[in-house]
Amino acid sequence: MFTGIVAGRGEIVKAEDDTSGRRIWVRSELLGDRQIGGSVALDGVCLTVVERDADVCAFDVAAETVARSTFGRKHAGAEVNIETPLRAGDELGGHIVQGHVDAVGTVESVAEEGTSRRVRVGVADTTHVVEKGSVTIDGVSLTVTGVESRWFEVALVPHTLSVTTLRDVAVGREVNVEVDVIAKYVERLTSGYR
Repeated sequence: MFTGIVAGRGEIVKAEDDTSGRRIWVRSELLGDRQIGGSVALDGVCLTVVERDADVCAFDVAAETVARSTFGRKHAGAEVNIETPLRAGDELGGHIVQGHVDAVGTVESVAEEGTSRRVRVGVADTTHVVEKGSVTIDGVSLTVTGVESRWFEVALVPHTLSVTTLRDVAVGREVNVEVDVIAKYVERLTSGYR
């Protein structure tokens, strides 16, 4: 379980494809205390540490995750957002995030608004996205400022721009999107499906 409050960035130092998906190695001081078998959210994707050496950890990315996220296109030198799991008693500063990407969206526009930016992300379906609700983009918990059937907008404040990879957001960039899990459960329960 995560909150979408990104602690910082890491760098992919190696990425290799295999028959079951990919293995990536990420370097960051934020990974220095991660143990093998522990979870970490990278760009909003919950992954398990399978190897470690000082501040470099390796993660296996299953074929399903490669297909449903941007990790199929990540390469050495790419930066990723890092969040470690929520611990009992921690402040819930963002919103409940599972690290299960729902879709890959594409940035359609970026507009400067003083020291902040308004970003529009195109997605196939916004059923579970509501204005003033929460959504994650590349693992960053954000407030939805506008929504239509095929896009939603968020505002990026200066702190988010300084700490996360969203500082480099540009039109055409693909991003991992996770919608609010509560909205998905409510829809399932109210749809009559048993």
